[in-house]
Amino acid sequence: MSSTLEASGTTYEDRNPATGAVIAHVHETTREELDAAVRSARKAFDGGKWSNMAASRRAKVVYKMAQLIAERAQELMMLEVRDNGKAVSTAKGEMGAIVDCFEFYAGAATKTYGETMPPPLPTYLANTVREPVGVVGAIIPWNFPLLLASWKVAPALAAGCTVVLKPAPSTPLTAIELGKIALEAGVPEGVLNVVTGSGRELGQWIVEHPLVDKIAFTGSTATGKLVAKTAADTIKRVTLELGGKSPTIVFDDADIDAAVAGALYGIFYNAGQACEARSRVLLHRPIYDRFVASFVERAQNVRVGNPEDPQTHVGAITLPEQFEKIKSYCEIGRSEGARSLIGGIPASLDGECANGLFWTATAFEAEPGHRIAREEIFGPVVTFTPFEDEAQAVALANDSDYGLSASVWSNSIGRANRVARAIRSGTVAINTPYAVFPGVPFGGYKQSGYGRELGMETMRLYTETKSVLTYVGEKAMNPLGL
Repeated sequence: MSSTLEASGTTYEDRNPATGAVIAHVHETTREELDAAVRSARKAFDGGKWSNMAASRRAKVVYKMAQLIAERAQELMMLEVRDNGKAVSTAKGEMGAIVDCFEFYAGAATKTYGETMPPPLPTYLANTVREPVGVVGAIIPWNFPLLLASWKVAPALAAGCTVVLKPAPSTPLTAIELGKIALEAGVPEGVLNVVTGSGRELGQWIVEHPLVDKIAFTGSTATGKLVAKTAADTIKRVTLELGGKSPTIVFDDADIDAAVAGALYGIFYNAGQACEARSRVLLHRPIYDRFVASFVERAQNVRVGNPEDPQTHVGAITLPEQFEKIKSYCEIGRSEGARSLIGGIPASLDGECANGLFWTATAFEAEPGHRIAREEIFGPVVTFTPFEDEAQAVALANDSDYGLSASVWSNSIGRANRVARAIRSGTVAINTPYAVFPGVPFGGYKQSGYGRELGMETMRLYTETKSVLTYVGEKAMNPLGL
């Protein structure tokens, strides 16, 4: 079994969402083929060629993957742009983050330490070791295909696990390339297996499979709940990185120009198709009108266009059903009484992108109870809501089923950190829209999931703790006196 599952049989069409053109025919993995991939991963793990390899050697292989990705960054970037529809400027930044992620976990491979504990009795030594959890099923969404694959594959491989990687049906191409890169870097056969398919059942089969020890899933909260329920039947370890409705909070003592720039990025990068997108902007009443006017003025300069154009800010919407969802929420917002400030309609392009899926940069003034201010839209749609004081700002930020990310803008370090502590969110960025970096744990509170990615603690989620007790007494033990 190779790292990328290859077999004859049925295929499905993979289309460029910016043009509608077919860019690949992708293999439909059958249940039997999925079982073969899992068994290949199981055999590779149990055989110990990877799981028992010296951590320093694993580290070199993972680092080699980082080097190969860096060498092919341009090729991978354009493949991602055409498969996903994201702006090339966004994809370029992701490539650097992917290399950083593999480099970080290459270093982490040799730092999965156990502990030495006070002995329970003077004649004992007590210590723990960290051992790889086993076969990991990594299920990746369509919004950041290679980036989120790296968040799972890199720590899993560094820990000594084997992996069955399932990319989203609509964006499989960079995952296939990652499987090839793994082989070239020296990852043994069967350690990383890539499976593709157009239906939801493939992910379900992975979660159900009795030989899979852990599921690492990124996707919607609704699907995450199903993953957790199904995984419970076989007591799998589960990491869930799910949805969000993340706030940007701007106080009246903030640098307003910087906060506007940050809010524009926070919702419009990756066409708003990001779980940590700051889609709710909560504004201190004294600066509300000034902020909204500045945002709307600058948002008119947001370029929606051909993803391959370096000047494009907002590329294509990846899926037809996601396009319809965005359209529906804009209609819901207007019907509920939210005030449309800009956009709210499809964007029409000429030339090769005439048949693509594009949406205008969109903003509404909304009440906290409006659905567009409460439910995850996953598109370039932001809402503005005023607050009167710090307590109300925190209450509005926390009045959500989600708790993934947030930004706080204030020139008072005391206030900013006080509010950051009060927000129920896995990440809070102060005076910056950037919240995701290799080495900094990322994950959610509440229905945004559990477990953390990107940090050192992630290694604990791909390993088990084994306690080792060693009797060192000089007198042989005879507990029963027989």
